[in-house]
Amino acid sequence: MTNLTTTLRERLGLADPVAVDFQRGDVEVFDGFERQRIEYLGLEGDVIPAFLFTPTGRTTRGGVVVFHQHNGEFHFGKSEVAGLVGDAFQAFGPALARRGLAVLAPDAITFEDRRAAVQGVEPDYYDWLQHYNAMSYRLLDGDLLMRKCLDDAQRALSVLIQASGVDERFVGVAGHSYGGYTALYHAAVDARCRFACISGAVCSFETRRREGTGVTLFEAVPGLAREIDTHDVLSAIGPRPTLVVSGAGDKYSRDADEVVAKAESDFITELRVDRGHALDQERFDAIVEWLVGRVSS
Repeated sequence: MTNLTTTLRERLGLADPVAVDFQRGDVEVFDGFERQRIEYLGLEGDVIPAFLFTPTGRTTRGGVVVFHQHNGEFHFGKSEVAGLVGDAFQAFGPALARRGLAVLAPDAITFEDRRAAVQGVEPDYYDWLQHYNAMSYRLLDGDLLMRKCLDDAQRALSVLIQASGVDERFVGVAGHSYGGYTALYHAAVDARCRFACISGAVCSFETRRREGTGVTLFEAVPGLAREIDTHDVLSAIGPRPTLVVSGAGDKYSRDADEVVAKAESDFITELRVDRGHALDQERFDAIVEWLVGRVSS
């Protein structure tokens, strides 16, 4: 582990990854892949639902945990990665499974089936408040939402490995926007992530503060910006292969090219486009191809 990895784990009080018991639900069969609902318990005894996508008619060559985006849509989580709702360019589960990867797509805390008031893919007026409370009540208790989110992420990777039986040498993480921030920090603290794709989520604290760009609530760690910046977290992933996808017109990755340069990292592949935050066909296809390439050797 790098010094930052050790420091961040200790700063958060993040426990080491563990094996995770999980329950399998019904399997649905589609063209080129199967989708199964998986449930397992989180650190606080909370149920974490996820979809597991596995290839059919071909060998499973590796696996990836895909963390879903935020987009102000707390009623969308794993189902958007499944292509059942929302943005078609977030449907990485079917696209990757058809190419030979096992994919686990969990609901993040306070999203979709992990909302306290309602479950499913219909919005509720108080969705935003429950997300806010997930941060604020932990702060009141002297705890951190980042600790919970990264513990959830570690468990997701454990479940992917256990449930799919993939070779641990060929597993990684990926995500866009909120999912990209999750993948960034998770890969930095968990050496089991052998590769990472971070989309729409690389921007310095200085630029975000200057432009008034919101930070993810799980980054609300007192003093975090005095201790590290985004390039430090990115550097901690090396030398493991990392793809950074950004848009010059995206406030959440405004200076991603500068952050990458500051990281001085040969392990990073960068795709920067002159467009905004939402993914498009070019970036979606590039992410899929890059992830497939990580397990093709």
